[in-house]
Amino acid sequence: MARQASQGGDSVVVIGLGRFGGAVASSLVRLGHDVLGIDENPEVVQRWADELTHVVQADTTNAETLRQLGVGDFDRAVVGIGNDIEASVLTVLALEDLHVRDIWAKATSTKHGRILERTGAHHVVYPEAAMGERVAHLVDGKMIDFIEFDDGFAIAKTAAPREAFGKTLSESELRTRYGVTVVGLKRRKNDFTYAKADTIVEPGDILIVSGATRKVETFAART
Repeated sequence: MARQASQGGDSVVVIGLGRFGGAVASSLVRLGHDVLGIDENPEVVQRWADELTHVVQADTTNAETLRQLGVGDFDRAVVGIGNDIEASVLTVLALEDLHVRDIWAKATSTKHGRILERTGAHHVVYPEAAMGERVAHLVDGKMIDFIEFDDGFAIAKTAAPREAFGKTLSESELRTRYGVTVVGLKRRKNDFTYAKADTIVEPGDILIVSGATRKVETFAART
């Protein structure tokens, strides 16, 4: 039996250490979390042995196997299995049976995502679709960066519009006119500053804006 990771509040179990799950696990370790990684492929387990807190080879579709590994004591789990939809769904079901409080799962399609939600996943992630959407916005050239959340809310980094030059944010009324909130401003050779009503916008400034996705897109298209 492999060793168990400590199941404190900073511990997370990541199941499926492929491209997505591996990236999540690695990032969690970098952020200071203990990570128990589980994968059915012994070569993958060996590859991650020196990077994660603990790594185990196991069939995660079996709730009893997960219980023996102490997974039921974890508050948070990430299911990164993508290619095997049946294994993905059964793993989420097993985690639900163990009453894991916060289950994140990767989905490869909308149908897959709906099944995961009905099975017990609290958060469903569509990494390919999200990255495709983000790249499309960057290729479009109107945004420098773009992140969309699953509830239709987005944050974007975009050039300040000409109509705001020489005015304070209050005077330019960007929120009233476009329905977006200017969160911050970055000026060349200056540190990032949080936006205030009296913040003056100058040519070349970069704005961080948030709001409904379509409104953020409309605002960026006008810059």
